[in-house]
Amino acid sequence: MKEVLKLVFVLFIVSCTSVKGPNQPTFGIVIHGGAGTILKENMTPEMEHAYENKLAEAISVGHKILKEGGSSQEAVEKTIHVMENSPLFNSGKGAVLTAEESIALDASFMNGNTLDAGAVAGVKHIKNPISAAIRVMKNSPHVMLAGEGADYFAANQGLDTVPESYFITENRLNDLRRVKKRESDQKVSINLIEEQYFKNQRIGTVGCVALDLQGNLSAGTSTGGMTNKKWGRIGDAPIIGAGTYANNASCGVSATGWGEFFIRSVVAHDIAALVEYSGLTINEASKRVMKKVKDLGGDGGVVVLDTKGNVAMEFNTPGMYRAHMDSDGNLEVKIYRDE
Repeated sequence: MKEVLKLVFVLFIVSCTSVKGPNQPTFGIVIHGGAGTILKENMTPEMEHAYENKLAEAISVGHKILKEGGSSQEAVEKTIHVMENSPLFNSGKGAVLTAEESIALDASFMNGNTLDAGAVAGVKHIKNPISAAIRVMKNSPHVMLAGEGADYFAANQGLDTVPESYFITENRLNDLRRVKKRESDQKVSINLIEEQYFKNQRIGTVGCVALDLQGNLSAGTSTGGMTNKKWGRIGDAPIIGAGTYANNASCGVSATGWGEFFIRSVVAHDIAALVEYSGLTINEASKRVMKKVKDLGGDGGVVVLDTKGNVAMEFNTPGMYRAHMDSDGNLEVKIYRDE
């Protein structure tokens, strides 16, 4: 009888310690790798696994940092590095090309505790633009630097710089030439698959939102922008409040999609404002704002995290590369809408 009572007592203690109290610190991380017309019938099993494995690898890096007590800033930066270094995404190595067959990378970061932020736009030599955005935030009096000045600043900060050729892949060159050919011959009719292909030339922006054990949120976004972009076009990714926003009073947001519509809708801040001022959940706020984007004619998605560890992954497209990992290590990796 004593042994039975001992066992019951031990099980009671274990159950009590394994359940988090309402005020017990928690942490979490969520990422995206772009949203668009991502259909299972157009994806080979090998490609599907490649995306799933890279998303899992990236989010695991950030989760490990958070679990060991590291900051959400470090978790976001190191997680995005993994995706920037992978040609699977439109960010860093393998980013899409401009009309001049060149690179123009954008990135931004925001600290939800201090509301400090940094961004770079149109850079060509920074290996990991997200790190440059963080350095702008930490080591300059500015929020956004662009072009040659941003590249020069990053080099002076000791960040890794590379020749432009490092980023350019044969696949992206082929994509650009295919888009240019269509642009020069608008009279040629195209089928649905071709139409989806051209629409998907905006896909691949990467982003991350993390919550650390100190209760602080951080958000970051990094992209190569839009294939065949001209005239120094800049999308929403480096714009604080449009593509990236973090505030401990509400939530952290990273967006992906058709940048012009996300800028006009001020998507990231709009979601946070609805949470802070209207008391909406992050799911309710994300749905409302993404509907606004759709009604304007835009498409894309967001990943959102609040200080309680709640997550939202909302998009108005057939798919979005995405992953979430909670404080217990439960991993969720998805690509398609119906998963």
